[in-house]
Amino acid sequence: MKVQRIKELTARIGILSVGHHTYWAQFDGLLDEMKRKAAVLAGKVAANGVEVIDLGLVDSAETTWEAIPRIKAADIDILFIDMVTYATSSTFGVVCREINVPIVLIALQPLKAMDYARGSTYMQLCNDDFCSVPEFTGVAIRMGRPVPAMILGHENGDPEAEAELAEWCNVAKVLHSLRKGRVGLMGHVLESMYDMHTDPAAVTAAFGCHVPLIEPHDLMRHYKAAKREAIDAKKKTILSFFDTPTPVSDPITEKLKDEDLETAAHCAVALDGLIAEKKLDGLAYYYEADPSSDMRMLVTNLIVGNSLLTGGGFPMCGEFDLKNCIAMLIFDRLGIGGSFAEFHPVDFEQDTVLVGHDGPHHINIADGRPVLRSLKKYHGKPGSGAGVEFQIKEGPITMMSIGQTGDGKFKFIVAEGMSERRPIPPTGNTNTHGRFGKNVRKFLCNWSAEGPTHHFALGVGHHARALERVASCLGIECVVVRRESTNS
Repeated sequence: MKVQRIKELTARIGILSVGHHTYWAQFDGLLDEMKRKAAVLAGKVAANGVEVIDLGLVDSAETTWEAIPRIKAADIDILFIDMVTYATSSTFGVVCREINVPIVLIALQPLKAMDYARGSTYMQLCNDDFCSVPEFTGVAIRMGRPVPAMILGHENGDPEAEAELAEWCNVAKVLHSLRKGRVGLMGHVLESMYDMHTDPAAVTAAFGCHVPLIEPHDLMRHYKAAKREAIDAKKKTILSFFDTPTPVSDPITEKLKDEDLETAAHCAVALDGLIAEKKLDGLAYYYEADPSSDMRMLVTNLIVGNSLLTGGGFPMCGEFDLKNCIAMLIFDRLGIGGSFAEFHPVDFEQDTVLVGHDGPHHINIADGRPVLRSLKKYHGKPGSGAGVEFQIKEGPITMMSIGQTGDGKFKFIVAEGMSERRPIPPTGNTNTHGRFGKNVRKFLCNWSAEGPTHHFALGVGHHARALERVASCLGIECVVVRRESTNS
């Protein structure tokens, strides 16, 4: 079973076709062919679950200037420039100067190769998609703009080009969620964790999302207002997703108690109400409250609801780690999961390291049914109650921490590895064995040397390139500590 996404993902991608006005009078039917090509690209892009904004075809500096107001008004996340044929770089110069969104140059010629025996100038112009790409990139450099990303290929039967388009559509979904999002912040940093402090205004400046400050009593209002039928329905949902085995070796674990299930469901219903009221897209939180208070019980029993929400595309991040909540959101929008994780003990015999946490997890990337255990205590934190335990799916994994440099700038720290199905401790926490090449000591030292937050987002598949692209669009430094394809 999978948790259904709470909100459908979307993005707004503008497609601006470029050509050369001189050609249209010289070659009958060429302009119609350019429009056909543009429609093909629009269909390919729309198939990736994004909204396509057709910005028309420009063929001179003058027609580009005319297009600028409608491009700005379209409120797009990414601009695809469809290189339908050769175009002078004066068209791109106008866009470079006036449009401040990430740009991707798309050069998908109709033919895999020209029919040389029947070749003609018309055929060449129909397949001249790449011709002016170097001219455009040179203008970007001269104007002090980032070199645009490029997709080069052909229209039919080109899986590499299709995968590139899909990845850029996912990047657009990330940018849209960040630009339009509201990532709540409730409580305070867990005492003494200096690495997690960050300025909400700096987050808005770098990523675009607003950071509403949430009072714990806002959550308590929804806890008190929760209806019996909603709590019972949530209990059924929880039991449909989780197994509840008997304890094994850890004396602080117990078989899930009815009262812990009741509390977890009640708190999950309260979270649902808070999210709806505040119109949130994510939440980072930590709060302790008075030891014997209802508030203590509430804020320390969010783990089960957190995991359901995170699986549904709503990142929940404990210990007030706002930066990692952003990382988890990015992973989710790329469609790769995004569990809340940190390093646990190293297995020097297997040359792996346990990666996991006692908090929110993306249960859609679990290997099998996740487990609920009652915990007599949450180690290192106040409270007791239900804990979530599972392994990440076996196979490729990617992790990313968002650190901050000495001058306050954000930094993506990324690594690719493998998740291996091996025994994990039955402690009511999520764990998976991560393998990062043939020397786990070296990897962990290299990772730590880049200055990450001790938390990171953990997802399935190898996606360092997509994360580099997100970072480039945001103007954020990205260091890839390890790529699975190029490291042993």
